[in-house]
Amino acid sequence: MIAAFLGYKLYSVLGRRAEHEEEMLGRQVPRPQPRNPQALPTSERAGPAGEQPQSALERALSGVPLGAQRGVREIATADRNFTPALFLEGARGAYGMILEAFWKGDRETLNELCDDDVYASFAAAIDAREEAGESVQNRLIRIEEAEIVSAEYDAPMARITVRFAADIAAMTTNRDGDMIAGSLDDAVESHDVWTFSRRVNAARPDWLLEETGEG
Repeated sequence: MIAAFLGYKLYSVLGRRAEHEEEMLGRQVPRPQPRNPQALPTSERAGPAGEQPQSALERALSGVPLGAQRGVREIATADRNFTPALFLEGARGAYGMILEAFWKGDRETLNELCDDDVYASFAAAIDAREEAGESVQNRLIRIEEAEIVSAEYDAPMARITVRFAADIAAMTTNRDGDMIAGSLDDAVESHDVWTFSRRVNAARPDWLLEETGEG
């Protein structure tokens, strides 16, 4: 009888508490609401009848010249982590790092960011500059523009060419520290066309500078 009485008292407390909590939870949990089509990502919105939603890649390609779109699309298909915007962001960073390394004579950084041929050209120019007793005090003021101008995919190698427009202040001094060319007071607009390459099946995501030119 004592056990039965205690069981009844436990039920009267815990049972009612559970029922009360269940009732409160039922009040607090909102009912599912219909999704607002305008709140969906663009790729999920329904278009006019018969029209397929626009993919993220197709939207990204809108800022790529028509002549480079096929190559960019093929690279993106082979490498799911590739996007034109992220690539250009990395290309801007590499442009500044490579220029700074060349100006400072930092062969180690150049070796990491360039392929063998381009590194050999940079290293030879640094050697010639050092033998002449000259040094440069250049500064990259800003990168005005970085635009993909061509792209190709020859499995497993991807290549993308970028045109850079940048303002650079350049000054060259001799072994005595006397200025022999340029000025740090006036920035000169520079136009470079660089080609970056990468094996899409490589473990590392790094793109290497494969070719340089003026444009």
